[in-house]
Amino acid sequence: MSKEPYDLAAWTSFIPESEIRRLLKYNVPYYFGGGKPGALPIETLAQILIDLGKEQLREIQAGNEERVIDDFNYGPTSGKPFLRKTLANRLIEKDNVTLPSDPPEDDVMITTGSQQALYAMIDTCIDRGDIILTTSPAYLGFLVPAVKLGAQIITVPTDLQGAIPDYFEEAIKLCKKELGKKPEMIYVVPDSDNPKGTTVPQKRREALFNLAMEHHIIIVEDGAYREIQFRKPREKPIKAMDTENKYVAYLRTSSKEAAVLRIGYSVFPPKVHEQINKDKGFLDLCSPTIVQRMLDIYYRDHIDKVLPKALETYKERADIMRKAIDETFPAGNRTDPTGGFFIWWESEDKDFDAKQFLEQVALPNDIIYVPGVAFYPLMGLSYIPERGELTPVERSLNTMRISYSYSPPDIIDQGIRKLGGLLSESLT
Repeated sequence: MSKEPYDLAAWTSFIPESEIRRLLKYNVPYYFGGGKPGALPIETLAQILIDLGKEQLREIQAGNEERVIDDFNYGPTSGKPFLRKTLANRLIEKDNVTLPSDPPEDDVMITTGSQQALYAMIDTCIDRGDIILTTSPAYLGFLVPAVKLGAQIITVPTDLQGAIPDYFEEAIKLCKKELGKKPEMIYVVPDSDNPKGTTVPQKRREALFNLAMEHHIIIVEDGAYREIQFRKPREKPIKAMDTENKYVAYLRTSSKEAAVLRIGYSVFPPKVHEQINKDKGFLDLCSPTIVQRMLDIYYRDHIDKVLPKALETYKERADIMRKAIDETFPAGNRTDPTGGFFIWWESEDKDFDAKQFLEQVALPNDIIYVPGVAFYPLMGLSYIPERGELTPVERSLNTMRISYSYSPPDIIDQGIRKLGGLLSESLT
């Protein structure tokens, strides 16, 4: 066979397809894989489309075609001012976030999903070999781009309350001592994190922010599940402490609270904001204007009316999954989420391979979950508190992320009990 006339980039040879993307191709009755929103305000969104279309037709009939053309045209790279203003007001009023600019919406950037903001954040702030500290396990949509772009990932253990600031502090000291440099970035998901579903208590959030100030490290606070919280009142975001907008990049998304319309909204420190706006211009020029129009209406007039019903639905599904796990799974431990889309389960049998079990047992029985091994970096280091040292990255094979967000209650109950029976047969 003749040699290909061109070569691909080096990363294509060692970074595989996303495990979640891979599993989406399976159409099975018991789907507990990707965090697909299943309690969406579809009637509200459909009505917004109808009303917006009627408004545009009226404008056309009145001879104001240029106003309608603007809805279907290119827009500012940082997003349309009307949506940024609506979201800025919401961040100030609902989350106590300080936006120092005048006007405040100048601190808000619209991206094509918060995934784009994550990628641009790494691309903008990290040079090859720079250190990023994050939790173990962590969101694979952050880990893979970080490795792809050349970051050195160091993972830090978590517990049932998420990130542990003392461990982050010890890891920072070890980086300086053994690697000769401090980390440049800390990545955390404080509210019902992906994949474990844990929520970081307020005192830990304060401690993480103090670490960032003391060591001059930027925190990337991923607030993807900020609105999907069953427990009230919510903890304040880390960003609420960053009153001068210096140390925290705060990333949010409409994908969980509205629909997967691929609109993210973020607040970056000014120097970072400027460069990410430049980077976004290279990535996609701008996010779709018509979708920004839809979401402006949604956030101004609808979200606080429809979101409570969605939260009731997600809580019901989480409760049913918890009960089915507790009654049918073999010995192990699970997380107890107060929001978000996921429960994390770990078998007491350290030799259990959840990925192998998925392929050989679960999938043939029409069940999908995501093996926990997907949420550890392909390469990097792990901080081991018991030994006080950094070691080559350690991955837990005996874990799985199970999503309750998409399937209705009866399917969750049937599927999880079926999975529990299969696991018990295999592990006892």
